[in-house]
This record gives sequence, structure tokens and C-alpha cells, in this order.
Amino acid sequence: MALAGLFLLTFLPLHLIINFMLLKSEPGPFNTAAHFMATFPVIRIMEIILFGAILIHVSWGILLQIQNWLARPVGYVRSNKSETSFFSRFMIWTGAIVLTFLILHWFNFYFIKIGLVAGNPEDFYSVVHNLFKIPAYDYIYLACFTLLGFHLFHAFYSAFQTLGLNHRLWNPVVKPIALFYAIIIPAGFAFISITLWLFR
Repeated sequence: MALAGLFLLTFLPLHLIINFMLLKSEPGPFNTAAHFMATFPVIRIMEIILFGAILIHVSWGILLQIQNWLARPVGYVRSNKSETSFFSRFMIWTGAIVLTFLILHWFNFYFIKIGLVAGNPEDFYSVVHNLFKIPAYDYIYLACFTLLGFHLFHAFYSAFQTLGLNHRLWNPVVKPIALFYAIIIPAGFAFISITLWLFR
């Protein structure tokens, strides 16, 4: 699960860079990038790997959570202060919300690309701009990316621990990087959303 999660973390910055093209007044650059991502053979192969990584990450996350629940089906009579972080305790729920948003995202874009939903796959620029004119979509988008930030922070940090890199020399470096990543990525997507919603 950690390895699949780290692979997914490498995808988000690329997605964000492409999405910044939505801020341009002309649709050409974004539509060209979207067409390239949809047709270039290497990207198509990476797309399959990406879906595989999502499936592995989600499946293992659900399995591990079920194992944790089954390990302690009855709660403690008296609860003590836990060393488990806030982010760790709610990872399954933030992950579930992110997955729900991801399915909505596929419905709005990927399903158009493969022809399951009506829309022009050569003009995703207009599709995005029209979506961000709907206030409810912006509220959902911003809420989900806020929760994604919480999910990313713990995911980034705990992945290194899972891989055996939890060490006094590494922790002071990994934790600030995890925090920076967990803030800058959601903030970038939120900035695009707010700009298109309020100023375009």
C-alpha cells in the first residue's frame, strides 16, 4: 500500500502543472496537453499502471482497516490517550471521501474520454470551466482537496515509516517535506478552482 501510495504522490504534481493551463484565456494549450495525455502510447501505459496503483492502494487500505476493526471488535471500557495521530485515526474516512471524489472526477472527465458520458473529449477546457461555474461543485471540490491534504500528510510521512526509514536522522527531513507537499498540492488545485469560479 505504501509503494502504491508513493507512486500516486508522483502523479499529482504533474496533474497540477497541466491544470494550471486552465488559467490561460485561450483553450489551446490545455486541450493540446489533454489530447497528448489521452493519446500518447507511453502515457496510455502509465494510465493502466495508475489505475492499478489506485486499485492496490484502496484495496489494501480497506483490508488493513477491516483487520484493525476485527482485532478489537469491542471498544475499551476506559480509553487512554493514544499515541496514534489524528491523521492516522481518520485515514480510512479521508481516503473514502477522496475516492468518492475521484469517482466523480472520472465521471466528469475520463468517462467522456472513453465515450460513456456525453461531452467533447477534445475540449476539456470548456468542460472544466463550465463545471467550476457551478458553486456546489466548487464547494465539493474545495472540501475534498482540504481532506486530501490531511490524507497526503499522513500518507507521505507514514509511507517512509512503512519502508523502514523511520529514523532520527530522516524524520526531521521527511516530516517538513510531507507537510509542504500536503499543503502546496491541494492549495494549487484550490487556487485554480477559486480563480475559475470567481474571476473567469
